[in-house]
Amino acid sequence: MHRWTAVVLTAVVGVTLALPAAAQWKWRDAQGRTQYSDTPPPPTVAEKDILQRPNASAPARPTAVPPAAPTSAASGAPTLAPKTEDTELDAKRKKAEQDATEKKKADEAKAAAVRAENCARAKEQMRTLDSGVRVSRTNEKGERVFMDDKARAQETQRTRDAMASECGK
Repeated sequence: MHRWTAVVLTAVVGVTLALPAAAQWKWRDAQGRTQYSDTPPPPTVAEKDILQRPNASAPARPTAVPPAAPTSAASGAPTLAPKTEDTELDAKRKKAEQDATEKKKADEAKAAAVRAENCARAKEQMRTLDSGVRVSRTNEKGERVFMDDKARAQETQRTRDAMASECGK
């Protein structure tokens, strides 16, 4: 038991120490040398010379943003904004809605299967009660007791109620 604790602890420490190395930039500079850094390369480095980027949680490389053209309210021309974030959000929202719809359908199918099984059991019970055969139950003492006419009528009514709720009739 102690050995497994040591192995797990060593693995956790190793992964924790390796995380900063995963957030490294790697690029080729103007002289052709490979550079490593935890900060993005300077804007003068071409995109093709960037060899490795850190994971998505790291800060992105700063890019020179051209100044926005002045717009006037009188021109009525809409300003164009990047749609990548909107499309990603829309895709995630659609995926979540689709998952919720699929889950709802699966739950409905499961409930329908349970209702169908309960309906079949209630119909079988009604056939048994209508057949006139003697029906016995086991009481709380574990003894076998046959139904009298009053108990049979009560059970018949319960079974009809169950059929009405489960079979939709």
